[in-house]
Amino acid sequence: MSFRERIHFIGVSFMHEMIYGLFMKAENLLLPAGVEKGQKILEVGCGPGFYTIPAAKIVGEEGIVYASDINPFAIKRVEKKISKKKINNVKLLHENVTETSLLDDSIDLAFFFGVIHSLVKIIDDVMLEMDRILTKDGIIAIQKSGKSADDITELIEKTNKFKLIENTKRVVKFSRRN
Repeated sequence: MSFRERIHFIGVSFMHEMIYGLFMKAENLLLPAGVEKGQKILEVGCGPGFYTIPAAKIVGEEGIVYASDINPFAIKRVEKKISKKKINNVKLLHENVTETSLLDDSIDLAFFFGVIHSLVKIIDDVMLEMDRILTKDGIIAIQKSGKSADDITELIEKTNKFKLIENTKRVVKFSRRN
């Protein structure tokens, strides 16, 4: 991990752990995204875990959260948090979202909060992987962070794998294109 990547992670951690917490509750984004009890969900780009633990609480012991990030510092930070809080329904994935270790048709919902801007160049490969791992009725939820709903919809629908199903105040949701 380069010095630049470490500094970036420190900045992201500060924003998530200090600033976000002052102005918003994670549940206010997770619930409109469609996170529900008993689901198997994938958090793409978990960062320092601002959404991870609240998502784990929502899905409960019957569900599971796969918290994924390519940054090893992110994985270590979330690992410490879930250990401290004795949370057992979070599985950490230190891997690229274009090639996950998840089984075919195993995820009910994948959410992308604060990361879609960094995936634009590889979006076709990301959506191909989402198509593989999502269940038949699986949903993708993307936070409108720095992009309009129209921009996000155009980005996702151009892959011909998913279609827009809902545009809420802060989240855009997609289902498989049938």
